[in-house]
Amino acid sequence: MKAIPQLLQLISILVSGLVLIYSLHNILLKLDELTKKLPNYLAKKASNDQMKSAMSGQVNAENTVIVKHPHPSTEPGIMFLQSSSELNPSPLTICSIESAARLNPNKPVYYFMRGFNGKVSAYRDPEYKGIRLLSSFKNVITLPLNPKELFSNTPLAGWYEKVDPSTELYWIISLSDGCRIALLWKYGGTYLDTDIISIKPLLFHNFLCAELGNYANNAALGFNRSHSFIESCLWDFVENYNGAVWGQQGPELMTRMLKKWCETDNLHNVLNKECKGIKYLSNNWFYPVPYPDWKKYFEKDTWKGNADEIEKKFSETIGVHFWNSLSRRHKFQIKGSRSLIEYFFYKYCPSTYETLPK
Repeated sequence: MKAIPQLLQLISILVSGLVLIYSLHNILLKLDELTKKLPNYLAKKASNDQMKSAMSGQVNAENTVIVKHPHPSTEPGIMFLQSSSELNPSPLTICSIESAARLNPNKPVYYFMRGFNGKVSAYRDPEYKGIRLLSSFKNVITLPLNPKELFSNTPLAGWYEKVDPSTELYWIISLSDGCRIALLWKYGGTYLDTDIISIKPLLFHNFLCAELGNYANNAALGFNRSHSFIESCLWDFVENYNGAVWGQQGPELMTRMLKKWCETDNLHNVLNKECKGIKYLSNNWFYPVPYPDWKKYFEKDTWKGNADEIEKKFSETIGVHFWNSLSRRHKFQIKGSRSLIEYFFYKYCPSTYETLPK
């Protein structure tokens, strides 16, 4: 009978030991989990602290936000893209990116290039002067554009696998239309076409801009990551895809989806208003000169020392869209022309302006 208490005592010791081992195991698991999470937490905290520092006072070169491992998933910003394999961006493209970087120094500016290999140091030859010039800006980050990778886990993945670029009438345009909404869906931020020269700091919110009152454009878009409007655009892109119609996946897509979103056939009703969390901006924000009048930007002797008059005319404009799909077919002198486009180059992208031929 005396053996029973001793047996119970032994069992109690064994149970206590097992409980202690289990507790130690849980503690080790928690420590391991904390060790894995701590670097990401510290990196995010450092980025947030840096952002707060930049936003707290006057923004200059010293408090420009620099992301240690730059990527839109780390810090949403302003996004440009080159959907062709071109590695020598035009002066207008360089100016657009430079102006956005200068006016928004507290935001990263991402330039996605389809032909870029990911290493700026590999582009030392004189022909790559554009890439080298942009790399001199601390908040400009050039990244490779891999459409297959970008479209993965989106409705565009299946479309991209099946589409035959050789049979597409507007392939580069359609690809660009798909890439911009996929970028916004995955990373969030503001997308701008490479023919928009920024003349004021960007406001970061969910927005589209009217080309005309009842017709939206997709050259300037801003959305939070995984926004439901962009998700609906991705699905509509695939379901109503028609590569033979210019703008079907671009301005036409934005217009029809915004009408559905706002439950109206007349977008004039929501112009300069917020519709279910999305602002529909009037054309003066990014398209102050309509596309039929695009040549006005290139008319000589328009800028005759009347900077105040020009600034007043574009006082409600954030970025000037130059309708490059039309203007690139013509050769225009910029430097020395005293045109509107020379004025915008001179004032908002001085580094690019210096490289222009006289």
